[in-house]
Amino acid sequence: MRKRLRQIFVIGLALSLLGVGVPAWSENDPRGCNDLMSADTPAYVVCRWLATPEEAADIAKFWLDNDGEHMQEAGPANPITVDCTEEGNFCPTDSEGDGEMHDVDSPDVPGAEDGGTPDCQNGDQCGYVDPTGISAAEKESAQETPAGKAAQAAVQTTMRLWIETELADDYKAGKLAEGVKKIAALVAAQPGVIGIRFTSQLGYNKTFATADELDKFVNEATVALRTAVPGKKLSAHTVVPLFGCGANDACKTEMTKKYPLLDPDRIGAWLSKGLIDQLSLDDGHLGTEYATWKIDATEAQRNQWIQVRARAWDAYAQIASEDASFAAAGTSHLNEEQATKAITERIASPLQDDAAETVTLWTRWQNDQGQVSRVYGEKWAANATWDQLKKLDAVRPRLATIYDPANPEVDVATDLKNLSEVFGQVYLHAA
Repeated sequence: MRKRLRQIFVIGLALSLLGVGVPAWSENDPRGCNDLMSADTPAYVVCRWLATPEEAADIAKFWLDNDGEHMQEAGPANPITVDCTEEGNFCPTDSEGDGEMHDVDSPDVPGAEDGGTPDCQNGDQCGYVDPTGISAAEKESAQETPAGKAAQAAVQTTMRLWIETELADDYKAGKLAEGVKKIAALVAAQPGVIGIRFTSQLGYNKTFATADELDKFVNEATVALRTAVPGKKLSAHTVVPLFGCGANDACKTEMTKKYPLLDPDRIGAWLSKGLIDQLSLDDGHLGTEYATWKIDATEAQRNQWIQVRARAWDAYAQIASEDASFAAAGTSHLNEEQATKAITERIASPLQDDAAETVTLWTRWQNDQGQVSRVYGEKWAANATWDQLKKLDAVRPRLATIYDPANPEVDVATDLKNLSEVFGQVYLHAA
């Protein structure tokens, strides 16, 4: 019988794909509802009422008549009980409690009218052990750091809060566990943290010499973080120069040779295995890296996002575009027209290409000589670039920035308030 049904199904499917109709199971079936389906419905799909509309109305009427009389009569099923006095039944006698029924809200233990008082008052001494291993003292210490105080201020804004740090240095120094615990204390001390960005320029800088070392770091760091801060998203920042080449074979050969650790297949494996929840791709190299092959920034960016979509990376993790080009020494020098053009190319295009889901903008940083680069004006003075960015209300949840509380523009509260006028997310740097 099963074989026969399978044959009928296959025949119906084949005829349907060929555009050949087959008769319905029964044109005169009173329970048939094929007439409710669209004309292009495959012939092997058959609609049949379990209860016709008329029958459904009768069923509802039966249960609802006389103020639901039949429903009240039905009532719940009789509970299953065990008679402990009946021969053959065994009822344990070593269970907790006094074996007597008590009124609702009354204490089960004589003398516990106050609901029961523990022998100790300090939670740390009552046997509770935080599964993350973070003590109350460590949380309090984390709250007093610049990042801890900034985190408290950040959650008062409309921005989603991430913690940004660099665990690669700790890993190389053999202190990964210490670095993870420090970040875990900060996260534990501040409810509302969405996730942790645990490394930047991964594989692009000179921190790791081999691919195996790079993979080992990603595996060990993510395992340690997921144990220490369960439920938090993990983010990493890197570059994939090969993507900008598009179909240019000479360019791809050179990029593979120049950046051997940045193999797209390796990075894709981190995503498919669930090691990383968010991957941020920097575009700082797009304007200069491909000049030899006459690939400009616009074409390189387009090539990059085509490759991301083709590899379905956004099916495994959130993909972000990262850009620092809006800032300049002192302040942004773009006029209104230039700022609008930059927004179109650097923000709108990645989002419209449907590969990047968020865009992270660097709004302020300081180089080794102490020179400060900003998007906004000094002490939050207005300029054309910042004014144009503040107009992007529709995509604000998709915009993020990085903030270092150890180097504020004015003070943490003022800075975060101003940043929240443009950004929906902030990565708070924790040294």
